[in-house]
Amino acid sequence: MKSSEFDYDLPSELIAQTPVEPRDSSRLLVLHRDSGQIEHRTFHDIGTYLRPGDLLVANESRVIPARLFGHKVPTGGKVEMLLINKRTDGTWEVLLKPGRRVKPGTHIALHASPRPGAEVADAPVSAEVVDITPAGGRVVAFFVPVEGLLEQLGVIPLPPYIHTALANPERYQTVYARVKGSVAAPTAGLHFTPELVQRLQQGGVEFAFVTLHVSMDTFRPVQEEDITAHHMYSEYCELPATTAEAINRARAERRRVIAVGTTSVRVLETAGVRQPPGATMLQPFVGPTDLFVYPGFRFRVVDAMITNFHLPRSTLLMLVVAFAGKERMDHAYLAAIEEHYRFYSFGDAMLIL
Repeated sequence: MKSSEFDYDLPSELIAQTPVEPRDSSRLLVLHRDSGQIEHRTFHDIGTYLRPGDLLVANESRVIPARLFGHKVPTGGKVEMLLINKRTDGTWEVLLKPGRRVKPGTHIALHASPRPGAEVADAPVSAEVVDITPAGGRVVAFFVPVEGLLEQLGVIPLPPYIHTALANPERYQTVYARVKGSVAAPTAGLHFTPELVQRLQQGGVEFAFVTLHVSMDTFRPVQEEDITAHHMYSEYCELPATTAEAINRARAERRRVIAVGTTSVRVLETAGVRQPPGATMLQPFVGPTDLFVYPGFRFRVVDAMITNFHLPRSTLLMLVVAFAGKERMDHAYLAAIEEHYRFYSFGDAMLIL
């Protein structure tokens, strides 16, 4: 398929700039894959569509303060750095702003995130640009481990289409976020409140968790016209043994496995792809995944999913089209635009049954 087939026009006023409160007051478009029927509800009502025994699998990755500030040494030119992915050798893939003229060998001194009226003080953290990535980013080596200093140095990054400052950074975390590592939130989970989780559990719905540390590359539009030529950068993921066991029990008992978000889908379907032919049990695993799900993919684990409304030409949109079908998803997105749903990270949700 061509990437142009995943394009659509979205009025800018439908790009959500702030989250709604409470979290579960966001709208919910329910799409029935078998009939194509669409219903318009509120996320608070999602329990209406869930059954006792359903297993919801959610991504418990937590967004890190991955946006850093510094200057080039010795010129003093200001630099912003966005951590993207930590490599196995300890270096980081980053985006730099401005970055085009930052060559390998450049040294960067990082300092605490700027505050209005405050004098910037250098922190004891410096880094060197050691390479350029195929996508035009930079590979940076830090002279001390930067992970433990991010709370001091960095701020939570928001997607570039959000232009309103977030009063409470915790609002860009799911209520069950636990494992630090993402540079963007697994946004389908932002609609859950502790009270809603508790109410669903009391109704017999089970929860289990996976980890996928979201990279900004997840949201990068596919540039190639032939989508099969697109290269997915790998992201760290984990399917714990307890979650694998919960999924295996649910499948054996013919209960539904419902993924909360496309990141959870990718972890579960990575496990499905890794499953040996003829095997009936998923195995736990830890490691990178570069699984690209697009139309024609055979889903092996996921029966239903909760998701947000995604950017045109994004791999996320291609994933949900693969799951629900092109005609069904085109109709759902058109209905969402006509009904003035809110789109993208702080937007409304969709339940695909």
